[in-house]
Amino acid sequence: MRTVLIVLFDGVQSLDVTGPLEVFAGAEAHRADSYRIRTASLDGAPVRCSSGLVLVPDHPLAEAPAPHTLLVPGGRGTRNPDPLLVDWLRAHGPGVERLVSVCTGAILLAAAGLLDGRRATTHWAYCDRLARDHPAVEVDPDPIYVRDGHVATSAGVTSGIDLALALVEADLGRATALTIARHLVVFLRRPGNQAQFSVQLAAQTARREPLREVQQWISEHPGGDLSVESLAARARLSPRHFARAFQAETGTTPGRYVEGVRLEHARRLLEDTPDGVEEISRASGYGTPEAMRRAFVKTLGSAPAEYRRRFRPAPAG
Repeated sequence: MRTVLIVLFDGVQSLDVTGPLEVFAGAEAHRADSYRIRTASLDGAPVRCSSGLVLVPDHPLAEAPAPHTLLVPGGRGTRNPDPLLVDWLRAHGPGVERLVSVCTGAILLAAAGLLDGRRATTHWAYCDRLARDHPAVEVDPDPIYVRDGHVATSAGVTSGIDLALALVEADLGRATALTIARHLVVFLRRPGNQAQFSVQLAAQTARREPLREVQQWISEHPGGDLSVESLAARARLSPRHFARAFQAETGTTPGRYVEGVRLEHARRLLEDTPDGVEEISRASGYGTPEAMRRAFVKTLGSAPAEYRRRFRPAPAG
């Protein structure tokens, strides 16, 4: 039996706690004696989440059972963490078999020196802070979770569920993880290197309606004519004016935006459909498999076939 200890503190994000907790609890319900889940705060007193929800821990940290998996959630309470909590993590973190953070819980692990020399992620809005305040940490702002040895860190909120499912799959097998995912009505596994948000969310939404309509058109027609001239005509602007206005309002050029949408579309088809590479390259606007291969290698470091082999979930048995 693996003991999972979840650290609680005032200002914790409730979903960072309850999301992974429900995954591990589901595993325990499906496979008895697989996990023992405990929660603990510094003094054992109830904590108030950032949403106002009050959680009652099982133990003070000093009396908590030695964990196999120590899980540190995030939330507003990580902005000015209690030094005693950081001290406890510094003293006890190195001795656990698996160290996990959800969202800005990575900031607490970094403050305790537990991420030094490791690759890690956190909520996209706090990646710059994590990198600035803790230069010994290799911060990757893109994936929804990162596993580096026995340390695993995840991005914001719901990605904690993805990471917990991946850990259960590693511990108990795919069948158990699949059962839990079906019960929670979530995907069994989003690949850990999946971007924290889509191209449309990563870019700003244009203020002017014609440009917003162009953004929508691009996302709905990745295989269409998405040249600057064509998009400018749709926005009823000259190509030069359109390119300048698009970058000013979205923070990226039309070409980079189109590249991102097409890559995201192709990745989704590779993960979710049996379509061939040639068909996907046409549907995603690349024209030829070779053009799509170059885009994948440049951005992701792997060819489409290799990407599909690594990240397309295997059929459920």
